[in-house]
Amino acid sequence: MYRKVIFPVDLTHFDQLDKALKIATDLARHYEAEMCFVGVTGTAPSAIAHTPAEYTAKLERLAKDHAAESGLSTSAKACLSPDPSVDTDKTLLAAIRELGGDLVIMQTHAPSALDYIWAGHGDTIAAHSEASVFLVR
Repeated sequence: MYRKVIFPVDLTHFDQLDKALKIATDLARHYEAEMCFVGVTGTAPSAIAHTPAEYTAKLERLAKDHAAESGLSTSAKACLSPDPSVDTDKTLLAAIRELGGDLVIMQTHAPSALDYIWAGHGDTIAAHSEASVFLVR
């Protein structure tokens, strides 16, 4: 049913994605689907990487390590954005289309009053992606 599971990841908060990662891994295994880790980074140095190339290498290492641990076919796509704080949703949607993802699994946060003002990334991806989207709280 699913061929490619897209797993958007913020490397800064990867340690908080355990529940969603487990679900993505289980579903990719069940459907014998490829699992693609997608991250959005800026051009400026950040706490996670000094350059886009360093960010790409870290994301690719994550995918390779996960493949070794899980036995899944994995890949990674680092997306460069001039301003990730503004462009993340648009950049993720473009990557999902480009990669041919048919299932997106994302960690989300508990709803709060701010969600009435600013939608979370998962809300926007679910509303605008042609792929099925599974938001994990």
